[in-house]
Amino acid sequence: MRGGIVWILTVVFLLLIPFTIYPQSGKEIKMKFDTATLGTGCFWCSQAVFERVKGVVSAEAGYSGGKIPNPAYHQVSQGNTGYAEVVQVVYNPSKISFEKLLEIFWKTHNPTTLNRQGADVGTQYRSVIFYHNKIQKQLAESLKKQIDKAGIWPNPVVTEISSYRNFYPAEKYHQEYYRKNPSAGYCQFVITPKIEKFERIFKDVAKNKIP
Repeated sequence: MRGGIVWILTVVFLLLIPFTIYPQSGKEIKMKFDTATLGTGCFWCSQAVFERVKGVVSAEAGYSGGKIPNPAYHQVSQGNTGYAEVVQVVYNPSKISFEKLLEIFWKTHNPTTLNRQGADVGTQYRSVIFYHNKIQKQLAESLKKQIDKAGIWPNPVVTEISSYRNFYPAEKYHQEYYRKNPSAGYCQFVITPKIEKFERIFKDVAKNKIP
């Protein structure tokens, strides 16, 4: 009799597991994340900045806005594919807003130089926001007008605001370039100052440590 009771209790316990464990894990899986696709020139810089933002789940360097499938760096670097070097930012909107990401975007690169960021020249280095929905489009256009009206930059903002078309991750050697090559000349003289500026201006949303 005792063995029968133990067997029954075991069966009941096993039947209850899906209703106690799975719903909890289900909440984590279904957590709502949003995506922002932003181009601030060289994607080494873009990735290094945005991966340091609290609420950002991932920041991946890649190509967006062109037509040919599966573009390679040597193709995009010619400047005639329509692709821009971008960072694909997956973020938790309950921790960081799209508006805040755009503020970081506009304050960590020069949005007034057409198809150029410093010594990097070409359409692939253009300042661009590829919006994923109408809300992102409206926010981007509204904030762009506000920045121009405020006269934050001496010249007009030329940031392109276009509908998201596609995204192709950049080659593996481009991913986490700053982390892997912090002493490289480009990293020291171009990326490090951008990171320092970000951490100085956006202390409230800067991660204490990059995992």
